[in-house]
Amino acid sequence: MTNNRTTTANPLIWNRRQLLQTAGVGFGSLAFHHLLQRDGLLASETPDTNLQNPLAAKNPHIPAKAKSVIFLFAYGGPSQVDSLDPKPALEKWQGKSIPVFRKEDAFGKTTADTAFPSPYRFAKHGQSGIEVSEMFPEIATVVDELCVIRSMHCESNNHAPALFQMNTGFILPGRPSMGAWATYGLGSETDSLPAFVVMWDHRGGPVGGAQGWTSGFLPAAYQGTPFRSQGEPIIDLNLPSNIQPEQQQARLRLLKSLNERHLSDNSGDAELASRIFSYELAYRMQMAAPEAVDIQQETTATQRLYGVDRPISSYFGRQCLMARRLVERGVRFVQLYSGGANQQLSWDAHAGIRENMEQHCPEVDQPIAGLIKDLKQRGLLDETLIIWGGEFGRMPTNQDGTGRDHNPRGFTMFLAGGGVKGGTVYGATDEFGYAATVDPVSIPDLHATSLHLLGLDHERLTFHHRGRDMRLTDVSGQVLQDILA
Repeated sequence: MTNNRTTTANPLIWNRRQLLQTAGVGFGSLAFHHLLQRDGLLASETPDTNLQNPLAAKNPHIPAKAKSVIFLFAYGGPSQVDSLDPKPALEKWQGKSIPVFRKEDAFGKTTADTAFPSPYRFAKHGQSGIEVSEMFPEIATVVDELCVIRSMHCESNNHAPALFQMNTGFILPGRPSMGAWATYGLGSETDSLPAFVVMWDHRGGPVGGAQGWTSGFLPAAYQGTPFRSQGEPIIDLNLPSNIQPEQQQARLRLLKSLNERHLSDNSGDAELASRIFSYELAYRMQMAAPEAVDIQQETTATQRLYGVDRPISSYFGRQCLMARRLVERGVRFVQLYSGGANQQLSWDAHAGIRENMEQHCPEVDQPIAGLIKDLKQRGLLDETLIIWGGEFGRMPTNQDGTGRDHNPRGFTMFLAGGGVKGGTVYGATDEFGYAATVDPVSIPDLHATSLHLLGLDHERLTFHHRGRDMRLTDVSGQVLQDILA
């Protein structure tokens, strides 16, 4: 057994491990050792070379197409039949009951099963001829870079569980998020910025908050770090005016010395090692983070490409431009949230599809198209996987005359770059856009495919917890080979 016996002389400041090692001639440590071994938490006899830096870069399982991910999360559930999955049958069935509707799938007050056609026109775009709603005129210009998945489905029609599943693979909170798994599997290519960055909407965060970017049972070093889009990227990042850099360095040296002394007496304490690393990272971030998110260093033309110059798209455009600057500097996973709080402030169109789409589509249309164009012209699109979508879709039926209810049975997402076959459509919903019927894609399938593009085998990317090898995709998930370039 690894020798974790304390050298501390004062029993009043012993922790539980130290007490068990000492009390009763250390007999209690035998039981403790058994519990740690059973749960896979016992420190290895072989020193862990990555212990001091949990984010050290690691080799992928297989050749990787993508180095990083930008997940553009349309929180609230965007309507597939008003954006990227046109359904002419809804016109024919307008005012009539559609035969596939099931009341148990509805979340809100939806009891009517009558078809509700989209108020928007669709047209084919690009060489691929993919049909796109008139509400996304800029995204239509990059449609040949997109793989549009029209057959997504999930397990919950409630925002929080669906958000948890999209982010962590499970409808219950507390599991590691996709970004945490990616950084756990690959580490980071930067030592001065977090590996996993999250930016939410100025109107508020999503339901469930930080549970969407938690590290769960993985070490805390892999959790998402929230960045702000304006001002200091991280609260209290800058030094107070009365503290000089030399004083800060001296404090950190002392803190590191004390922590390393404690770590030498508790050599299996990975949390302490992660904490030491986090202090060092925080110091390096004081120099690197403000520069990384300073979009004023970009040309006026680049800022205009992202829509930063237009009030409607300025906020999300700024975030997308920051995301490009972050992945350019080695950040592994960036997640941006479009839509905040609830109802019409997010993509949650219960109270009116027109009001909702006409508020949110112009906010993201030019920034997303600009991000794809910018990455491509810089030679970064092939190594950056872009994911767009929400936690579920919307019903093709009518809610209270003008709105659409939640729909977990069939919705649309798209991928771009990072080894994805552009200009393609994968899967389909039924003629009404209600349920996935052709090549259905589950959340584990999406996660397995995303990890595969990063060079990670979703069945091999595991973490031993509570006696079991846990993984993002649990016991399912298939890589979507047909969408790979």
